[in-house]
Amino acid sequence: MAHIKSQIKRNRQNEKRREKNSSVKSSIRTASKKVLKAVEVDANPEAAAESYARLVKVIDKAAGTGIVHRNTAARKKSRLAKKVNTLRAKASAPAQEQQQ
Repeated sequence: MAHIKSQIKRNRQNEKRREKNSSVKSSIRTASKKVLKAVEVDANPEAAAESYARLVKVIDKAAGTGIVHRNTAARKKSRLAKKVNTLRAKASAPAQEQQQ
């Protein structure tokens, strides 16, 4: 337990930041799960693209404030973008075959 006044204040500040950061990280995980659900379970390209756009916004804000490292943010976005794009390609492939 800290006895110095400035350290007591610093501990309060750190606790507030920890709670805020864990909240943001949780929202990133939730948004990621929504994208994965749209891709794997629903197989709905429009819903996947929409939830991916929300995820990108959340991740970019977190990376901008330093809650997650920018390379971590880029890696998460890249991995989920691949899944969304393959779903889009699968959805558009049958439409292209019908036109020919």
